[in-house]
Amino acid sequence: MQENVIHSVVIEQKKTLTISGVESVAAFSEVKIVLSLIGGERMHVVGSGLKITGFSKTSGSFTAEGTIMGVSYGGKSFAARIFK
Repeated sequence: MQENVIHSVVIEQKKTLTISGVESVAAFSEVKIVLSLIGGERMHVVGSGLKITGFSKTSGSFTAEGTIMGVSYGGKSFAARIFK
């Protein structure tokens, strides 16, 4: 049964990113951030000069700054595919 999980993405002037519904930060560098969302999906953020400015595992809120070039969904995480 698919869990109905709500998350949101807000990008302000390509400089500030706010995402809700984040479970964990899977990987990060100055050019790419990979997030695991609640429900098992992955989100990829690409840009330059990226830095994480806030993350709360309890509330699922995530913020980052830098030049945001794109945001995409990358499918289910490895753990989500194993534990269906």
